[in-house]
Amino acid sequence: MKIRATVIVRGLVQGVAFRHYTAKAAAEHRVTGWVQNLPDGSVQGCFEGEEEDVHAQVQWCRRGPTQARVDELVFEEGKYTGEFSGFSIRHSGD
Repeated sequence: MKIRATVIVRGLVQGVAFRHYTAKAAAEHRVTGWVQNLPDGSVQGCFEGEEEDVHAQVQWCRRGPTQARVDELVFEEGKYTGEFSGFSIRHSGD
């Protein structure tokens, strides 16, 4: 079954290549979607794919790259839309 998940990751997650490593993990977990920095210092991600792959991606976000410190992860599961053809890193203004 395919699902969609959105996450907001709080902690030391900007300035530590969190988005870059999230995109790398997304390729390994075979999920599509995007990741972006938010103005409040957190990172937001949206992932779609097979349920077990999306859950693996969310679990990765709970740890993040070695330079990061994840204090909190807010997770919301939703309905798969199939709107993404790949995975992208969004930048301000995208």
